[in-house]
Amino acid sequence: MSYDCAIIGGGPAGLNAALVLGRARRSVALFDNSQPRNAVTHASHGFITRDGVTPAEFRRIAYEEVLRYPSVERLPWEVTEIRRTDNGFAVATAAGKPFEARKLLIATGLREVFPDIPGLRECYGTSLFNCPYCDGWELRDQPLIVVSESSGVFHMAKLLYTWSKDLVICTNGHAVLDADQIQLLKSRNIEVVEQAVAKFIGHEGKLRQVEFADGTRIERTGGFVTPEWKPKAAFQESLGYEVNELGGIATNEWGKSTVPGVYAAGDAAYVMPSQLIYAAAGGSKAAIGINMELTEEEFA
Repeated sequence: MSYDCAIIGGGPAGLNAALVLGRARRSVALFDNSQPRNAVTHASHGFITRDGVTPAEFRRIAYEEVLRYPSVERLPWEVTEIRRTDNGFAVATAAGKPFEARKLLIATGLREVFPDIPGLRECYGTSLFNCPYCDGWELRDQPLIVVSESSGVFHMAKLLYTWSKDLVICTNGHAVLDADQIQLLKSRNIEVVEQAVAKFIGHEGKLRQVEFADGTRIERTGGFVTPEWKPKAAFQESLGYEVNELGGIATNEWGKSTVPGVYAAGDAAYVMPSQLIYAAAGGSKAAIGINMELTEEEFA
C-alpha cells in the first residue's frame, strides 16, 4: 500500500505527528511494535493534563484519539529496512509486507545503555531514575545517590540540590570532576565518591543501600543513574542523513533532515532533554512541516 507519510515509532512524537497529519486528511502508516523505552516507568510527569499518567495509559488515550481519524493506520511491526524510490520510500517490516510512502518521519526515540551494576535493573523505574525533572519531586528530601561516569554529574548534583540536600555523588571509578568542583560540592555537604559501585541493594525495587568496590556501604532510599544515550534509529547507512553532536538526526526547525523527504522528531532528533512534552511538540512541528511540503508539491 502507498501512504502520504510513514511514521516509524509510536511514542509521543510519532503519535502526535499522526494526530496532526490525520486531522490534515493525510494517509499515515504508523509503525509501532509496542516496545516503548519508558515501559518500566510507573508514572510520567511534566505533561500538562497528564501529570502522573502511566506509560500504558498514555498510549491507550493517544491511540484512542489518533485512530479516530480514518486515514491513520497503525501497523504493529518492526521496520527492518527503508530505501529510497522514485516516488518516495519503500518500507520493509519484520512481517515481510512492503509499504510505500511519499514522506518519512523517524520517531524511534532512544535506547539507554546503563553501567553494568548488579541491582540497578531491579530498582530502575521504582527508586532509581535518570531524569530529575521527571522524578525528582517523588524523591524530594530523601537520602539520594547520583551515579554518573560523565562530567555532567557536576550539573546533575547542583540541579538535584533543589530536591534534596542529602546527596552522595559517585563517579563509578572515573575521574570526571576537577578539584574545584569537588570542593564546591563538599562545601554544600555533598559527599563525592570516586570509586566504583559494586551493587545496589534493595527490596521489591526500593533501594536501601549502595555498596562500593571496597566493601563499604551507605544507606540510600533512591537516586539517579546517568545512562549513555544511543538513538534507536538504524537507517543512517541506507538513507544517508546527517547526525548532530549528540548522535541524533540533524534537522531544521520543522524536523526536516538533510535528506529530501526524511523528517525526524522527538528523542531521535534532539536526544536531550528526553521528555514526553518535548517529543510530542516535536512530532507536531514535523507533521506540519510534512504537510506543508506535500501541499507545495501538489500545487507545483
